[in-house]
Amino acid sequence: PKGQEAFGTRAEIKNINSFKFVEKAINHEVERQIELLENGGKVVQETRLYDSVKDETRSMRSKEEANDYRYFPDPDLLPVIIDEAFKAEIKAALPELPQAKKDRFKNAYGLDEENATILTSSRQLADYFEATLKASGSEAKLCANWITGDLSAALNKANLEITHSPVSYERLAGLLTRITDDTISGKIAKQVFEALWHSTASADEVIAEKGLKQITDTGAIEAILDRSTTRATPAALAAATTGGPDLAKLKALIAMMDTDIDADEFQTVTYDETGIILIKLSNIVAAKIKYSHFLWAKS
Repeated sequence: PKGQEAFGTRAEIKNINSFKFVEKAINHEVERQIELLENGGKVVQETRLYDSVKDETRSMRSKEEANDYRYFPDPDLLPVIIDEAFKAEIKAALPELPQAKKDRFKNAYGLDEENATILTSSRQLADYFEATLKASGSEAKLCANWITGDLSAALNKANLEITHSPVSYERLAGLLTRITDDTISGKIAKQVFEALWHSTASADEVIAEKGLKQITDTGAIEAILDRSTTRATPAALAAATTGGPDLAKLKALIAMMDTDIDADEFQTVTYDETGIILIKLSNIVAAKIKYSHFLWAKS
């Protein structure tokens, strides 16, 4: 009752088969007990039933002592004793739990919250990630981004689970290895992944078959430009450098002037984010412009 610290006497209502009747039984019992107490009566400890037709509760049997509510030991069941050693043994045999795995991925591999959460959403996906990481020797972030990005997108589109991925962890690891050692760029890697998804070839086989190995040797790049620019007119050379370094313009120049080079081969030229190599190539072309003006003036 209001203003009283101790609870009042409990009465139970049993055998109610719907939430609607639970509500009605409680409402009736509240009114019954209020009326009983206000008239000087006393709530007794008992079990009552609810009559949904008459919308009332009635006494079934009394429970005078709290002992009436207690369970008693079954004489036919032996006691089960679980000691600390047994609990420790069971705990040691448990697999790594999701939260612990997620924390480890963040701490050991330096993954962010989002990637760690996605990769530990299933044991199979977490195992795929760690197997790929170990086989590729690449950075954890690179592996995580590819698995949660391109691979997951392809799986979702095909309505497949990681356990049925057409690209095994070994084949994805091969692709990541070639990104890491600069054999291919990230852009070209997407082409290779597409081929992996639709075939059983390895990354190395796809790269070799499609000629996707990028040119990182500046000497080799200069040699290509050297052959191309010596054949170009000053106007063509100027068009290749107008507006600053532009890989597409240099490729177009090569396509026009160098019949010995497949234009698509120059598509695999790589350069760092600051464009240092591309600027260097542009400078080479600019130098060739001056030289070609000299040659054309003499002819």
